[in-house]
Amino acid sequence: MITIRKSEERGHLNHGWLDTYHTFSFDQYYEAAHMHFHSLRVINEDRVAAGKGFPTHSHRDMEIITYILSGALEHRDSMGNGSVIRPGDVQRMSAGTGVSHSEFNPSDSEAVHLLQIWIMPRARNLPSSYEQKAFSEDERRNRLRLVASNDGVDGSVTIQQDAKVYAAILDRDATIEHVVSDARYAWIQMARGNITVNGNALNQGDGAAVSRESLLKIVAADEAELLLFDLA
Repeated sequence: MITIRKSEERGHLNHGWLDTYHTFSFDQYYEAAHMHFHSLRVINEDRVAAGKGFPTHSHRDMEIITYILSGALEHRDSMGNGSVIRPGDVQRMSAGTGVSHSEFNPSDSEAVHLLQIWIMPRARNLPSSYEQKAFSEDERRNRLRLVASNDGVDGSVTIQQDAKVYAAILDRDATIEHVVSDARYAWIQMARGNITVNGNALNQGDGAAVSRESLLKIVAADEAELLLFDLA
């Protein structure tokens, strides 16, 4: 079964400096029917204006993944990490026992466009930690490139949950497949472009909850970019 969450059905807030869409309930947006999908708790599509950003704030007991689509984001946190995240980079922050951090768009002219993802961890009060890795376009071109997993396999960042996150950039008419093991689920989030999944159309910003499907056949209607979550 594939249930589509249309882009226009998401929560939407425009703060001027931040234009954000919420796939699941977050901050001022609440819908009881859209709290999470298994361990996947948050998918926010954010556009942060040039020279603006999120001031220092705190989180705990959450696996936070940032995936940049365009522009750059400067990160600082209470663990002493400081970095700039760019397209192709995957940043993972395990908030664990508690982390304070800030994000800022360092450009004076270009907005940054990103997906921020929260995954619920396997346990509370785990040690806080940070990781960032780069995955080239070639690595993601016309294939599902593993970018996050619970064991860091294949150079992916390590998350504290039985989940795998894949990224793909597809040429027009490209076809890829993903096997969903028994008793597992999947979520597909469109970053840009248009695809079909087992014949179901997904457009930019759409998401799809997948249950009781053993094989996903993804066909690009035009150039597209997506994330696929394989969840327990």
